[in-house]
Amino acid sequence: MIKSMTGFGKTKLETNNKVIGLEIRSLNSKQLDMNLRTPHLYREKELDIRKIIGSQLIRGKIDFYINIEQSSVDSAPQINNVVARHFYTQIENLSKELNIEKQNDILGIIMRMPDIITSTNEELNAEEWKDIEKAIFETIEKVNAFRSEEGELLFTDFCQRIDKIKELLSMVEPYEKARIPHIRERIQSNINSLLDEINKDNSRLEQEMIYYLEKLDITEEKVRLLKHCDYFLEVIEKEDNAGKKLAFVCQEIGREINTLGSKANDADIQKIVVLMKDELEKIKEQLFNIL
Repeated sequence: MIKSMTGFGKTKLETNNKVIGLEIRSLNSKQLDMNLRTPHLYREKELDIRKIIGSQLIRGKIDFYINIEQSSVDSAPQINNVVARHFYTQIENLSKELNIEKQNDILGIIMRMPDIITSTNEELNAEEWKDIEKAIFETIEKVNAFRSEEGELLFTDFCQRIDKIKELLSMVEPYEKARIPHIRERIQSNINSLLDEINKDNSRLEQEMIYYLEKLDITEEKVRLLKHCDYFLEVIEKEDNAGKKLAFVCQEIGREINTLGSKANDADIQKIVVLMKDELEKIKEQLFNIL
């Protein structure tokens, strides 16, 4: 069954005196395009995270976030008092030297200075990473569940539109039969205008007849179009990660529809062809969202 590339998953866990939030957002993309935002403590595991997500989500524009929502006082970032006092003294001396009144929000200015906030030298332990890794897989499961739900909606839409193309194809036959007398009249008219040449060259009539027969017969196009539509339905029902394959099948469907329209030589059939193209274009638009 097909899946959408659109997905979302969110997980919270408590480990090592911390509350950690994980979030994955996925959108459509031709390739795997991954963006990770992790606290400094987990940077060493980014390659592992990429491998896990890439193997499970396959394709799409994927944003992954880890956020430490709460932590113990011991592991929380600290204000570097020595550096803060240094900046305060420098600002005070500069104000006196330039005869500038000190600002009321001097503390806010100091807090924006570099190296004011320092992190503890906490190291990632194996047990904490094991919990986070498990939470990553849980979040991925939620994303895949979301993708499957979206895929079911797209599956229904695709089936309806392919069935509509097949229905429109069945409407071609009455017009195809009705156009024969008109084509016969046109051929006869052309023959009459070429009688002199035909009398001189008997093969000319045969050439004209063969030309029209080949140009106007749409039997093969109808058969191939029907087979391509059936194959499309087979792929979306039985194969996973079939987005690119379905795009190729759509190209073949479009080729047969275009050929049928160019060979129809009938206004009513060409109206049906336009309706087929409209359904096919809507399918192509939605295929960009398919994994």
